[in-house]
Amino acid sequence: MTTTPAYPDTLTHAAALAQAAALIKAQKLDAAGELLVRILEVAPADPDALHYQGLLRHAQGRSNESIALIGWSLTLQPAQSGAWNNLGNLLVETGRIDDAMRAYGNSVSFAKEGDEGADALSNIASLERRKGHWQAAERVSRRAIELRPEFSEAWYNLSIALMEQGRIHESVIANSRAVLLQPRNLSARSQVIRALELLGESERAVGMYREWLAEDPGNPVVTHLLAACEGHAPARASDGYVETVFDSYAGSFDASLEKLHYRAPELVAHAVQEMHGAPAASLAVVDAGCGTGLCAPLLRPWAAHLAGCDLSVGMLQRAEQRGGYDVLHKAELTHYLHTQPGRFDLVISADTLCYFGDLREVLAAAARALRPEGGVVFTVEAMPGGQDDFRLEGSGRYRHAAAHVEARLAAAGFGAVRIEPIVPRREAGQDVQGWLASARLSAH
Repeated sequence: MTTTPAYPDTLTHAAALAQAAALIKAQKLDAAGELLVRILEVAPADPDALHYQGLLRHAQGRSNESIALIGWSLTLQPAQSGAWNNLGNLLVETGRIDDAMRAYGNSVSFAKEGDEGADALSNIASLERRKGHWQAAERVSRRAIELRPEFSEAWYNLSIALMEQGRIHESVIANSRAVLLQPRNLSARSQVIRALELLGESERAVGMYREWLAEDPGNPVVTHLLAACEGHAPARASDGYVETVFDSYAGSFDASLEKLHYRAPELVAHAVQEMHGAPAASLAVVDAGCGTGLCAPLLRPWAAHLAGCDLSVGMLQRAEQRGGYDVLHKAELTHYLHTQPGRFDLVISADTLCYFGDLREVLAAAARALRPEGGVVFTVEAMPGGQDDFRLEGSGRYRHAAAHVEARLAAAGFGAVRIEPIVPRREAGQDVQGWLASARLSAH
C-alpha cells in the first residue's frame, strides 16, 4: 500500500525538504515547523528532515534538542559534511569545544569534491585561534583558502593568526584580501586599518577611514574610529557606535572574550567580595553595561535584586538567555542610572566605562542611583602616567589615568577609593593594562 504524503501533493519529498530549509532561513519558524511535522509523519527516519528539524530547534532557542536531532540524523547517515559542520557550530555555542572540533573534523573528512570542507576548516581555524594555537590556525586557514580562494572569513582568520605571530605586514595583506572580498565586513576592514596604525602608518589609516566614510556617510563606527585615529576624542563613544558594534558581535561575543582570556567579571566579583564580605543575597545591584550577562552568575549570590542595562538589543537577548537577572533594560547606562535615584546598594560595570572619556557624568549618575553608603565597582583600561586624564585609542576604547578615576570618584561623593592595577584581557598577543576601581558613598 502506498503512503499518501501528509504535505501538499503538489510537492515532492525533495521539494518539501527544500521549502522547509528556505522557511527556516527566512525565520518563518511556525510554517517550517508545520511542514517538517508533515514530512516526518511520512518519513520519520529521514536524515535530512531530522537535520532541518534540528536547525529549527536551534532557531527556536532549544539547543539541546537541536544537538540531539542532528546527532540522530548523522547516526542514520554519517556522510553529511554540512550536518557535521552545523553540529560543530551548535557544540561551540554550548561550550563543548573538543566535541565541536571532532564534528568539524568529520565535516572535512566527509566533504566531497570542490570547496565543501572550507567552512569546517575555517571553523577549526577559529577554534585554534581561541586556544592560542596561532600556527595551527594559520595552517588550517590556508587549507580553507586553497579550497575556496575567495573565502573572506578564511582570509580574516589567517590575518589574525599572522598578527598574533607578529607578522603584521603579512597580516595586513591577508586582511586587505578579506576586505576586498567582503567590503561590508566591519571586523575585517577595521582590523586592517588597525594594523596600519600599529605599523605607524597613521596617514594611510586616516585615508582609509575617510574613504570608508565617503562610501557610508554617517556610519557611527567609522566616525568614532576616525576620531580616534586623528586624535579628536569625543566625550564618549556615541550610542550609535555602541549599538552597532555590540549588536554585530552579540552572537560571537562570549567566544571572542574567552579567546582574549577575559577576566573583568571575575575581577569585579572579587572586588565586590572585598567590599561586602560573604554573599548574603541582600543587595539591590545593577550591572551597568551588562553585555551578554557574564557578570550575572558571579553577582547573583550577593543580590536580592539584580538589574541589567545595555544599549545593544543583541547583547540583552544573550543576557536573557543566560539568565540570572530580575530585570533587563535597553538604555544608555548614564541615562538609566539618572532615572533610578536611591534604587541600588551597588553599581558595577565591567569593561564598559572604557567607552567613556571624562568619567564625571557617569560617576555622578552612579552616585545618584545609590542608597546611602552604596558602592561602585568598575574596570577601565589604564593609561601610563602623563598629563592627560584620558585618551581615545585606535581600538575605539578610552584609556584612563588613575588620577582621573580617583578625582572623578571624589567629585561624585565617593570615599574609601581603591584603584588596583589589573590585566582584564589580552589583545594582539599582549596583556591589556587596566584599573579595577571600587569606592563607597561617603556618609553624610
